[in-house]
Amino acid sequence: QLQASGGGVVQAGGSLRLSCEASGRTFSAYTVAWFRQNQGKEREFVAASRPYDSNTISSGSVKGRFTISRDNAKNTVYLQMNSLKREDTAIYHCAVNAGRLILSTLRDGDKYTYWGQGTLVTVSS
Repeated sequence: QLQASGGGVVQAGGSLRLSCEASGRTFSAYTVAWFRQNQGKEREFVAASRPYDSNTISSGSVKGRFTISRDNAKNTVYLQMNSLKREDTAIYHCAVNAGRLILSTLRDGDKYTYWGQGTLVTVSS
């Protein structure tokens, strides 16, 4: 199971930190990611973190503003979001693959097996 939290309403330019706690004993072996979806739009990749080598990638639209990190001891992945823009408004979902995805597949939502219920982020002007 995945439980995402931390969403809310924030003014443009502000910050939020999302958290997603996963159940399971081998979280350190999971590939974890954040995706977002706005009403009427397709799901969009945001950021991902691979296990073991700690490789992280993020989409061009959030690069330099959002940072994905993980605390394996707490079975938790975070998404620190800074300099938020109105276009960042969306429901943010965490996702997990219980293995180490290859770099070229990290952006593919179909590669993730488990999904959290989502947390809503609203950025106001």
